Amino acid sequence: MERHHPARPAPAAPTAVRRAAVLGKPVAHSLSPVLHRAAYEALGLEGWAYERHEVDEDGLASFFEGLGAEWAGLSLTMPLKRAVLPLLDEVSATAASVEAVNTVCFPGDGRRVGDNTDIPGILAALRERGIEHAEDAAILGAGATASSALAALARICTGEITAYVRSEQRGAEMRAWGERLGVPVRVAGWADAAKALTAPLVVATTPAGATDALAAAVPSRPGALFDVLYAPWPTPLAAAWSRHGGTVLSGLDLLVHQAVLQVELMTGRSPAPLAAMRAAGEEALHARTT
Repeated sequence: MERHHPARPAPAAPTAVRRAAVLGKPVAHSLSPVLHRAAYEALGLEGWAYERHEVDEDGLASFFEGLGAEWAGLSLTMPLKRAVLPLLDEVSATAASVEAVNTVCFPGDGRRVGDNTDIPGILAALRERGIEHAEDAAILGAGATASSALAALARICTGEITAYVRSEQRGAEMRAWGERLGVPVRVAGWADAAKALTAPLVVATTPAGATDALAAAVPSRPGALFDVLYAPWPTPLAAAWSRHGGTVLSGLDLLVHQAVLQVELMTGRSPAPLAAMRAAGEEALHARTT
């Protein structure tokens, strides 16, 4: 008698690998891999990998040349947000408004498309805290993050925006960005930075330690502070702000909200899992401090 054996299932096809990464120098501290990988897991995206690569301006072009068809996108941190512009085929209006790209997508047709998720990320973080407009605002600092903050504030601020800077050159740059964005910017010297703290909305974009001396000048009834740092956290300024009952947003709020938008752009899946990404970021930060 002929025996019939059950058909063996065909071997599963290998999952196609899609790659993404964060580039910058230094980049070892970046939380982006934690956030993006948490999103992939929550979305059930198998075969997606997110890495970090230390790349400076001089190495950026050669890194791009080595990318294959499996690449979906890149997150860019300093010092690459402006250095990448000559390497792109297309730049969104948002990124062009501040000449800063923090996201590059590869749609599969050979193009390199640059975008800026910092600006809508700032707005989304503020909106999450119920801040949809401000009469006046102040920006501490004048770097690339400050220009993104200015672009965000230009959309919600109905009054004056004051930038507190350390040099006249930086002040001229902020005035130029204001003109480009269609919003008047008043520039003040860093010696007067304590006056910024009376604004209804303050965005601190300076490096760690730069605002520590301002903690003693926090008013008794502060408005909202958006401090773009997240490690170490809280900063002395943010801690003093909280003690006085003011609303405080951290760099993690910005990082999570801009990463949500990056995940959506790179994967085509929406909405990205904000809660899962935030939880992963908080867990990673807690692990670094224990």
